[in-house]
Amino acid sequence: MNIIVFVKQVPDTESKIRISSDRKSIIEEDLNFVLNPYDEFAVEEALRIKENKGGKVTVISVGPERAITALRKCLAMGADEAFLIKDEEKELYEPYRIAKIVAKALKNKFKEFDILLFGKQSVGADNSAVPSMVAGMLNLPQVNVVTKLVIENGRGWAHREIEGALEEVEFNLPAVISAQKGLNEPRYETLKGIMAAKRKEIPLISFEDIGITEEELKPLIEIEQIEPPPPRPSGKILTGPPEETARKLVELLRNEAKVI
Repeated sequence: MNIIVFVKQVPDTESKIRISSDRKSIIEEDLNFVLNPYDEFAVEEALRIKENKGGKVTVISVGPERAITALRKCLAMGADEAFLIKDEEKELYEPYRIAKIVAKALKNKFKEFDILLFGKQSVGADNSAVPSMVAGMLNLPQVNVVTKLVIENGRGWAHREIEGALEEVEFNLPAVISAQKGLNEPRYETLKGIMAAKRKEIPLISFEDIGITEEELKPLIEIEQIEPPPPRPSGKILTGPPEETARKLVELLRNEAKVI
């Protein structure tokens, strides 16, 4: 079983985000970058499939050289090898561009695979579109937002979240799967795994290596402006007798909040 997991390095959700002066990007200096949380579920699922069925787990990221730290975490968890497709472009919030890079890499370099695993979305761009776009470009079956996965005899069965229910899906391999929280509980890296990961080489792959052109790399989305969410208004404290307070509350809910 040859499993490829695509991961992304994202700003820690605890980080304080600052917007650049041109209001088209965030300031990355002093940010703490981590492995995208949803991608951890994808890596863990790949490792579990390997432990049950045998095979190899390859982890790939598209991004700047700092993303190597996220790849080393995957190696420390138990992945067999890792590659970085070097892309020094800042975050463009452009899923189609990334999907084209991933699809080109799979067509021209990483040609042999049974399962492609992704996190359901990155907590940075938060668009959830890359796995579906890759599946479309490669003409592969896909199951997104997966909370249960079974692989047996060249076929797969999955549960995926839909509004108010779970959908059961059956599919042939190779296929594209995106992992949702609840699929598993990601393991911690062991000290032995961390030390082994430090010694492993992580090859850098250029755009020329995968055969993608500058024209294909042009984004389709243009960022006009990034701005923080508006500050949350302070709450109101009602005081007085219960009957009067209840009457004030109803008036506020009806006239200001407009929820009744």
